[in-house]
Amino acid sequence: MLTLVNDQHRLCDRMPRRAFLKIGALGGLTMADVLRLEAEQPAAHANRKSVILIFLEGGASHLDTYDLKPAAPVEYRGEFRPIATSVPGFEMCELMPRQAQIARHLSVLRGVRAASPDHVYDEVFTAFPRGTPRPAFGSLVSRFSPPPASGLPAYVGLSRPLSVEQPLYAGARHAPFRLRQEAIADLGRSVSLDCLQDRRALLQGFDTLRRDLDDGALAAMDQYTARAFDILTADKTREAFDLSQEPDRVRDSYPTGLYTPYNRPSTWDASSLLLARRLVERGVRVVTLWLGSWDQHGHIFPSMQEMLPLLDRSIYALVTDLRERGLDQDVAVAVLGEFGRTPRINGNAGRDHWNEAGCVLLAGGGLRMGQVIGTTDSRGERSRSQPIRYQNIFATLYHVLGIDPRQALSDMGRPLPLLEDRTPLAELV
Repeated sequence: MLTLVNDQHRLCDRMPRRAFLKIGALGGLTMADVLRLEAEQPAAHANRKSVILIFLEGGASHLDTYDLKPAAPVEYRGEFRPIATSVPGFEMCELMPRQAQIARHLSVLRGVRAASPDHVYDEVFTAFPRGTPRPAFGSLVSRFSPPPASGLPAYVGLSRPLSVEQPLYAGARHAPFRLRQEAIADLGRSVSLDCLQDRRALLQGFDTLRRDLDDGALAAMDQYTARAFDILTADKTREAFDLSQEPDRVRDSYPTGLYTPYNRPSTWDASSLLLARRLVERGVRVVTLWLGSWDQHGHIFPSMQEMLPLLDRSIYALVTDLRERGLDQDVAVAVLGEFGRTPRINGNAGRDHWNEAGCVLLAGGGLRMGQVIGTTDSRGERSRSQPIRYQNIFATLYHVLGIDPRQALSDMGRPLPLLEDRTPLAELV
């Protein structure tokens, strides 16, 4: 058992005591994550479907993925060529042949307009632009959905925390449940229940020292801490996060590899997609994750030469896996970034930020697949008709989940609906 005598004491996994005591270090849980675990009565009418939201941080180039313009002038069209897919009229980049094979199970949105050309992630995670603080999509889904029967949280974030993934007035208990990678490893066989109990004892010891200084909040935190450990030590939670239970064939289908955005080696690891599949299979409503780094202002084509085959294999693996397990009608997959890239190639052989047009890929969820929705002009600069906006995309995802976006929550006495534009994409629903 751990004691609280000096800073030299370490946990059973050799973690320094001082490092562990940082706020939110309950086995990798943040403070908001712990608060999330408190139960709440949900809306009775919501269904049991789920969404996996894959964020292509930095903004992937629409002209080099799903909206190529081979007839545009050379300074626009890029180095890659489109290929036909299994759906007539549906083309995509030649570096993505696996997605081309399953295009009848995908739909692409072209001409998606973002509010800002800057790296702000608000619309990706809340559907609202910066300056309009709203709860994260997953927090609202958690608020208005039944809790998973498995006992897992409704909303799980598998990537680093973002300030925009906050519950705000939806309630702190609806923050994303977030486990750091080292904490996920703890959920395997390498850390025993005794070790977790030692962590609990460490926290309880420090709570005792501070209890007289607190006006009651600490007592409440004890309750949340207990719930957190209940989840961390439950066999079903350890099982959900244990990828070793998957057959080698399945694990190997989710690619890993090195790529070099910005001339800095990075690791591509699609195992988070497999983990997302395991979580939604067990009833988690929303899983968010990041995949790759796409802010390519220079030398975009060598980077895309490496990254697009990895993206292709990753999306193919997830969509195929969901279908083979009979989950494709219940789980919607959305692949999106914060904007597209400039149609004109810049002087550094890259593409800059472009919020006038971008692409979003959708799959599953009982939506109508095998479509290209929306068109852009001959240079991929703007939508030829009314542009698709993030509010329409999230209205479509709420439709999948059976949540009425006209519902409102109160923020400082003001009733605010889940969305302002509550029109889903008619071609999909």
